[in-house]
Amino acid sequence: MAGSKKSGHIEKFLKKADKALQEGIKKADEVLEDAVEFGAMTAKQASKTGKELRSQAKKERKELEKKGMKKITEGLTVAKNVTSNTHDDLEILKKLGKLRKSEVITEKEFQEKKKKILGRI
Repeated sequence: MAGSKKSGHIEKFLKKADKALQEGIKKADEVLEDAVEFGAMTAKQASKTGKELRSQAKKERKELEKKGMKKITEGLTVAKNVTSNTHDDLEILKKLGKLRKSEVITEKEFQEKKKKILGRI
């Protein structure tokens, strides 16, 4: 009888151990399912965030291109005006030189105007 008591305890122990293993496996499966679901949600969020960032970068690039083109256009306009003004100033100097030669203006008046015009160039 002592042998059958021992085998009864062993069977009970084995049943408890088997039950604990089954519960552990069940909990592990639940955790794994949650992890997979969380991973999928994280991947979707990362994809969404990536798309949003690419879209924002495209908008900012277009805005920078517009600003850059505006600055280039402004620079060209200023350069044209400077060139045009320089040409006009040189023409004025030529006319002043003719006026001086024909004694319509004095040498002093010519030098004053010349100094002023050359200061602008």
